[in-house]
Amino acid sequence: MAIWSTICDSLARGDYCAMVSVVEARGSAPRDAGARMVVLPDGSFTGTIGGGALEWQAIAEARRAITMAIADGVVPPVRQSQQALGPDLGQCCGGSVRLLWEVFDPAQWAQLQALCEAEQQGAFATEGRIFEHHMERTILTVGQQPDPALLPERFGQPKQTLALFGAGHVGRALVLALAPLNFKVFWIDPRADAFPSIVAGDVAVSRAASPVDELAGLPDQAFVIVMTHSHGLDFDVVWEALRQDRFAYVGLIGSETKRARFRGRLQQGGLAGREIERLVCPIGIPGINSKEPSAIAASVVADLLCRMEQWAGKLEDTVPMRIKGGRRR
Repeated sequence: MAIWSTICDSLARGDYCAMVSVVEARGSAPRDAGARMVVLPDGSFTGTIGGGALEWQAIAEARRAITMAIADGVVPPVRQSQQALGPDLGQCCGGSVRLLWEVFDPAQWAQLQALCEAEQQGAFATEGRIFEHHMERTILTVGQQPDPALLPERFGQPKQTLALFGAGHVGRALVLALAPLNFKVFWIDPRADAFPSIVAGDVAVSRAASPVDELAGLPDQAFVIVMTHSHGLDFDVVWEALRQDRFAYVGLIGSETKRARFRGRLQQGGLAGREIERLVCPIGIPGINSKEPSAIAASVVADLLCRMEQWAGKLEDTVPMRIKGGRRR
């Protein structure tokens, strides 16, 4: 979710808006620290802090704060509140959250441009100093540790690079399924008319005549999924991806029979058993047997998300923060 772009767009229109952030979550809270929502004067909102009574109360309070700011011409103080989801809100989650409330007025638009620019480049971290009516955030450089006396925050999520070889029916369905998630997709197919005229999400298409060569440009720990129109091309891409031995996931669409045949050919091609064992085929989660492209895509995405949960902390963010300079005041 583009938090700062949403805020700046509202301010550019001359509207006030509010941001509600989860700065601490304990127990069975619906969202972790770092969850945010932006509320506009008409009650529309972007993002979520967990839904239910907590969220609806937050929206109502944010609208009241915006209305007060418009009437008084001054934003209300930044404040924090502790919410026990059971006793305070009647929710059965059982946890508690600490929320941070901020209201922004159009005069702050210029001050927030650095945050908008940082957000457009990817994930970044800040440290915040809370004043009475606003919070001053300083963008941290790569490796810089926040001052423990200030409020540390992270915005955005690093996108996982995924190379998809093949733009057939399943490939198209998979790109649509990946679009709302944190993936940066490189979509590769040598056929001239393979791709749709419009692609969704963070997708870059390549019609390279030699798809295998595209592997060299991928970052380490990228995901590679192979489903081309040609079993020969499938094999060439899989062989090279496994040979490079630097990708977090190499998946091939197909059956157990296809896997067995590819294993034999990969062995004949000189790959070691350890490298061959890294090939995932069939792809997707077990129990979904539908051959509908959309169902296959849903199954594959579910499997990738499960793997990413398991690998959390192991997959390195190849470019964790692209901000080359930050300012300390």
